[in-house]
Amino acid sequence: MDAAQEAHNREAFRQAIVNTLERRLFYIPSFKIYRGVAGLYDYGPPGCAVKSNVLAFWRQHFVLEENMLEVDCPCVTPEIVLKASGHVDKFTDLMVKDEKTGTCYRADHLLKDFCKEKLEKDPKITQEKAAEFKHILAVLDDLSVEELGAKIKDYGITAPDTKNPLSAPYPFNLMFQTSIGPSGLSPGYMRPETAQGIFVNFKDLYYYNGNKLPFAAAQIGQAFRNEISPRQGLLRVREFTLAEIEHFVDPDDKAHPKFSEVAKLEFLMFPREDQVSGRSARRIIIGEAVSEGIVNNETLGYFIGRVYLFLTYLGIDKERLRFRQHLANEMAHYAADCWDAEIECSYGWIECVGIADRSAYDLRAHTDKSGVPLVAHEKFAEPREVEKLVITPVKKELGLAFKGNQKMVVEALEAMGEKEAMEMKATLESKGEAEFQICTLGKDVTIKKNMVTISKEKKKEHQRVFTPSVIEPSFGIGRIIYCLYEHSFYTRPSKDGDEQLNVFRFPPLVAPIKCTVFPLVQNQQYEEVAKSIAKSLTAAGISYKIDITGTSIGKRYARTDELGVPFAITVDSTSSVTVRERDSKQQIRVNVEEVASVIKDVTDGPSTWGDVLWKYPTHSS
Repeated sequence: MDAAQEAHNREAFRQAIVNTLERRLFYIPSFKIYRGVAGLYDYGPPGCAVKSNVLAFWRQHFVLEENMLEVDCPCVTPEIVLKASGHVDKFTDLMVKDEKTGTCYRADHLLKDFCKEKLEKDPKITQEKAAEFKHILAVLDDLSVEELGAKIKDYGITAPDTKNPLSAPYPFNLMFQTSIGPSGLSPGYMRPETAQGIFVNFKDLYYYNGNKLPFAAAQIGQAFRNEISPRQGLLRVREFTLAEIEHFVDPDDKAHPKFSEVAKLEFLMFPREDQVSGRSARRIIIGEAVSEGIVNNETLGYFIGRVYLFLTYLGIDKERLRFRQHLANEMAHYAADCWDAEIECSYGWIECVGIADRSAYDLRAHTDKSGVPLVAHEKFAEPREVEKLVITPVKKELGLAFKGNQKMVVEALEAMGEKEAMEMKATLESKGEAEFQICTLGKDVTIKKNMVTISKEKKKEHQRVFTPSVIEPSFGIGRIIYCLYEHSFYTRPSKDGDEQLNVFRFPPLVAPIKCTVFPLVQNQQYEEVAKSIAKSLTAAGISYKIDITGTSIGKRYARTDELGVPFAITVDSTSSVTVRERDSKQQIRVNVEEVASVIKDVTDGPSTWGDVLWKYPTHSS
C-alpha cells in the first residue's frame, strides 16, 4: 500500500470515529450554535463518564496505591510565580502571519504539513527530496527561528487559506494573560500546567509528611494554552485536563523501594541512541534499562513501569504504545532524563504522558524568587566534618558591570551546583574570566575573577540541608482518552449483514455505562422486573441505562454497543434474565436476584467474563 492510500485510510478511519463520537455526544465543539471556537470542546454525557472513570482509576492507581498527597490549586496564577518558573519568558511557539490578512499560523505546523503532503501525494518526488523531507520531519522540533524561516521561504510555503506571503517566524507566548483584582495592577495568567501549585506548596507538604522524603504530591485540574492554530480534535486544545505527580526525592539516592514490582515488565522503548542511529523502538525489560543506564535511575524507571500498566489497563494497545527518550537537544538544561509515553493513532505517534527527572530546578527557582527556602533536612546521628562550597559574589563589582541586572546575576551565581562552581573557579584562575548562563536573563554573561570568590571550607554539621530532586509524570487526559477511542473502535456486520455497526470495546473499567437493561417486549411484568434490577444495580453502585422502547432487541444492542456498554441485560422472563457480553456476543442465564452481583464482579471485582461463563448456562445471540 502506498503512502497516499495509507493516508486516505487513516483519514477515513478517523472520520468514522469522530462522526460517531460527536453523534453519540461523547464530545462536541463548544459554542456550536455560535459556529464554535477552535480548540475548545464540550464533553457530553458518555464523554464525561469515560473521563470520570479514567480519572477515578488514575487516583486509585497512583494517589491511593502510592500514598500520594493530593492538592487542588487555583487556575489563576500570579505573574511572579510563572516568572520564576520560566514560563513568562520561554513558554512560546513560533508563529507566522499572513502579511495581508493578519491570520496567524504555527510555523512548524506549516512546514510539517508541506513535507508530509509532498511525501504522501507527490508521485514525482525523487529519492533525494523524499530523504530531505523525512530528515526535516525528524529534526523539526530542533530547528531555530532562522532555520525554520529559511525552510518556509525556500519551499515557497504560503498562507493555507489565501496563498498570501507569510511573515518571518517570531515567538508567541502561549499563556492566557489576565489581571487579578479590579485595578489591573496585579498581573496573572491562566496556568499552563498544574505543577507550579505543587512546587510553591512544597514546604507545607513536606511538613505535613512529617519532614520525610521521599513523598509525592498529585493534582488533577484544568490547564490553559492559547494555541496559535489548534487542530487534531482533542489532541491540541486551549483548555484541557492535566493529572500531574511531583515525586520529591533525595538527589543522592534515587532508588525506589517498590522498583522490583515493575522491574520485569517488558515493553517498547525508544532510547536516545536508537533514534540517533535510525533504528526502531524495541522491547526492553525496564529493570535492564535501569541497570544498563538507559534510564537514569530507579524512581524514574518505576514510574515508567507504572505508567505502562496504567495505560494498558485502560485499554491502550500495548503494541501501539512506546516510551521515547528525549534527545540531548530536546531536554531542558536542568533535566537529568526525560521519557514520553507515546501512543500511535491515526495522527501518528502522540505524546500523552511525560515522565521527567527535573532535578532540583523548580524548587531552587522558587526559593531564589520568593526568598523562602524550599529544602529538606537529613539529621546525622553524629556530627560530620564536611567540605562546604562557599560562593561569595562581589556585589560592588557586579553592580558596576551589570547595573540593574546585578540581583539576577548574584542569585544565579549563588544557586550554582558544586560541579559548575568548581569548573568556573578553574576557568577564572586560568583565563581570568568565564562565560556564565543567566536563565532569568535568557543569555550568557562574562564573569571576571574580581566578581566572585569560590572556595571550599571544612566545618562540622549536625544535619544536611539540600534541595530535593523531583520526578514528574504528567498526563494529558484528553489525549489519552482520544487515543483510547481510536484503539477501542471497530466495526462488524449486522445480523443480516446489510450494514456495518460501530462498536467501542471499552474495558468495563472505563466504559461510560456498565450495563443496559432491556425488557424484551413491552410488558408490565417485564418492566417491573427491569425496574427491580435497576434498583439493585443502583444499590451496588453500577451505572446503567434502561430502555423500555418497543425497538427490536438487535437495534437496542447495536445502540449500546456503539456507546461501548460492555453488558446488556435482557428481561425475557420474570425469574431469570439473559446477560450478553458486547464483544463476543455470548449470553448467559442469570437469576434476577443475582444479576447485580454478577455485573459487579465482572466490572469492578475479581471476575472476568471468562470466569462467569463457567458458572452459568450459555447460549449464542
